[in-house]
Amino acid sequence: MTVRVKSVVAITFALLVAGCAGNTHDLLNKTTVAVPASAIAATHEIFVATTRRKATKDPRQVFDGDRSLTTSFARVDVTVPASHQVGAIERAKGSANSNPAKDFTAKDVTYYEGAPQFAKAVGADIAMRGDRALVFVHGFNNGFDDGVYRLTQIAHDTKYPGTPVLFSWASSAKTTGYIYDKDSANAARDDLEATLRMLAKTRVKSIDIIAHSMGTWLTMEALRQLAITGDRDLGGKLGYVILASPDIDVDVFKKQMIRYGKPDKPFAVLLSGDDRALKLSSLISGDKPRVGDYGNAADLASYGVSVVDLTKTKGGDGGLNHAKFADNPILVQLLGNRLRTPAGLASDEPDPAQLNNIGQGLGKAVGSVAEVVITTPLKVLTIVTGG
Repeated sequence: MTVRVKSVVAITFALLVAGCAGNTHDLLNKTTVAVPASAIAATHEIFVATTRRKATKDPRQVFDGDRSLTTSFARVDVTVPASHQVGAIERAKGSANSNPAKDFTAKDVTYYEGAPQFAKAVGADIAMRGDRALVFVHGFNNGFDDGVYRLTQIAHDTKYPGTPVLFSWASSAKTTGYIYDKDSANAARDDLEATLRMLAKTRVKSIDIIAHSMGTWLTMEALRQLAITGDRDLGGKLGYVILASPDIDVDVFKKQMIRYGKPDKPFAVLLSGDDRALKLSSLISGDKPRVGDYGNAADLASYGVSVVDLTKTKGGDGGLNHAKFADNPILVQLLGNRLRTPAGLASDEPDPAQLNNIGQGLGKAVGSVAEVVITTPLKVLTIVTGG
């Protein structure tokens, strides 16, 4: 067996193990599990726009992996246990009921009849929470539950001050569903664009976007469509754009950025050279590099984005290193510090003093030498710390 074939087999096996390690994508409990109020750290209201079909075979999933030709809207109320550890998503195994004292637990789902009703509800929440919204677009191999819980974890751990909104496209939530998922992401471009435009019509002042993996492709396509219509910044309301582990061909990304133009607001690409999930994606795509593990940060930065290289930091997803932005506690702190400053007030150049303070903590967390390299269109900043 050649080295190349061995590497393909190893990566595929790791992905299959990771894909099988979760549950059956049930979101709701069969029965209510009562716990004392002291066992709950917080309850988060997650607003949802989705191109998934409503689950009929197993209603506990709420929305499944089948595609809908229209966008559905909902809100999921999720509790976070007081025992929660930053960067983790504590979950019940298999189809067992979640225990709110130990696990993230979806306790209620509200369905909206259509876009106007949803816009009214999410607009009221935005007005109540400070006129900001955080849109999260999940990646490949994600069930509806995965997206709900990941956004809950991000909102909770970063202490995001605004309204969390999940855009959930119809991933099959299977490691063998890569092509289906890519087609589903393509099919959802207009829906994401329409959702962003809907949010922009509320009293929101800043719409921040975090997209992960294949969700970055969907996000870039929606932003490209906005640019084509002459409204690339949503009337000045687009805030941060953060693309984590982008599963996008490098040449395609460059063409997307050429059409979009150099950003006016902070626009960041988070990549990692040891991202094993993207190694497999690259092989599937004809051995072409993906943005999320691309080795030339300066090349990407020339298109007006800031590139954050996390290669020498630790991931928490069993060695795949595909979600460091959310599962490394110190990187979550870095993300939170950034998000809590409105994009309109943030400098494109990171604060070296803040980065060094976070870098010290990063070194201690990793327990060895750690390095984060941030390449902006104007300069390169490197944080090197020892454990």
